[in-house]
Amino acid sequence: MTDEPQPVPLSRGGLVPEVRGGGRRRLAVRLLRPGGVLILSVAAVSYVAAVDPNEAGHYPTCPFLALTGFQCPGCGSMRTVHALAHGHLQEAFGLNVLTVAMLPVLVFFWLRWARARALDRPVRTKVAHPALIWILFGAILLFWLIRNLPVGSALAA
Repeated sequence: MTDEPQPVPLSRGGLVPEVRGGGRRRLAVRLLRPGGVLILSVAAVSYVAAVDPNEAGHYPTCPFLALTGFQCPGCGSMRTVHALAHGHLQEAFGLNVLTVAMLPVLVFFWLRWARARALDRPVRTKVAHPALIWILFGAILLFWLIRNLPVGSALAA
């Protein structure tokens, strides 16, 4: 038998040489992608916190809003992140309640991903039961519709 490392299949179908003496990749390597996403997220939130989206000219207008005059489900998200970064929770809820509601969900899925990578376990490819995904999709569409009706003007950014 040779001393050459044997290829080990990964969850994405690629091959990587096995590390001698155990086969478990180092923790730092396993956490590289979740750490990169965390760094990029903190950088993006820091930028939005520093450069006020409430002032004209700093960011482009939402293309859907510019073309139709109606707000998309994400309209007001940057101003929401800005308000949250400055601790203005009530203002954030008034700008885009959907963004505020989805932030804990995103944090949960990031933590689940980072934990799986730290424990060197495969990351689940199914996010949730298909029924839950369809319910979320329906809720987003309903939010989109209601915020553009006179009845839902409180949901408009």
